[in-house]
Amino acid sequence: MSGVTQPITGPATEPPGATPVAAPRLARHTFTLSDGHRIGLAVAGRGVPLVVVHGFTAEGFLYAQTLHRLVSKGFKVVAIDMAGHGGTQGLPTGGGRLGDYAELMSRCINELGIRRAVLAGHSMGGRVVAQLGAAHPDQVIALLLIDAIVGDTWDRMVNLFRLSPPLLGLIAGVLVVDTASTLPLFRDPRQAAKLGRLVTPTAVGHAMQPWRMIGPAVSILRSRGSRKILETLQRNEIPTFVIHGEADLAVPICTAISAARHSGGQLVRVRNASHSWLLKDPETLPAIVEELLEGRLGAAIRQSITAAGAGSVDELEDLFYEPDAPILALTPALQFTRLDEAHRRPRYRWRIS
Repeated sequence: MSGVTQPITGPATEPPGATPVAAPRLARHTFTLSDGHRIGLAVAGRGVPLVVVHGFTAEGFLYAQTLHRLVSKGFKVVAIDMAGHGGTQGLPTGGGRLGDYAELMSRCINELGIRRAVLAGHSMGGRVVAQLGAAHPDQVIALLLIDAIVGDTWDRMVNLFRLSPPLLGLIAGVLVVDTASTLPLFRDPRQAAKLGRLVTPTAVGHAMQPWRMIGPAVSILRSRGSRKILETLQRNEIPTFVIHGEADLAVPICTAISAARHSGGQLVRVRNASHSWLLKDPETLPAIVEELLEGRLGAAIRQSITAAGAGSVDELEDLFYEPDAPILALTPALQFTRLDEAHRRPRYRWRIS
């Protein structure tokens, strides 16, 4: 990391009043790849492509509240379900290797007609996009690794899981508690109701097909160390931003510190935030992204735009998408709908260092 001498601290206080907001409609689709593999995705917005990859047992639409807000930052947000999750078929091999998830995601991006994108991954999705970026740097503008399972501490934890599988059960218990606390039943009942409506279809899907999670779980246990992946990102000079909750017990903050160091990335520490903080508060991640756009993330995007001479949204679409790209046809018109909620200041504080 270079060029940063003092930490930057994000906002902490609520405004005196809350302003009602309107959000773009997020369209859900099923798309079939050239080999017949079915994938599920959600898309909205125009401009720079931001591909979002969810965590283990989740699906892209679960992050809908955050995705709505990211569109307003100038992105076409594309949330793609990983293999065996949401609307995406499992891998033919059973999904025993994380590299297979990364390769499928790379093919999805390519066949949707997206030339280059900012890739954001949460938890297991963070490992997938890091692996994708290392193998296919030409597809990546920048990486956002959000509480990702990469870094020295996580690699040591996986080695322990192999020696003593019950330890994995302990981590699973921590994640269950963290997921349960995602619903702020007492602090914010209205937000809890909205999250409940998003979580219910995912939970029902797992209840009906619990075996779909075996492949992803095995792939995590069989994963090799992530240091070479991170060092490849640094060697290829891919702008990397490691965003991590300081109170994450499942994937400790120390693993994020090493991930930022090995990738040459910028570390964003989210105070008092657990593993699923971006579900608990849909305002924080978009606010962090907005601040990063004023620094290295914005510079990376501008470099891509300037190199091609794009000067308008239409020219951006020509720059980042293939002619007649399927993702353009899947993107809904920018029709805004009034949300039953208000725009609030982020719940969490953060520090960029």
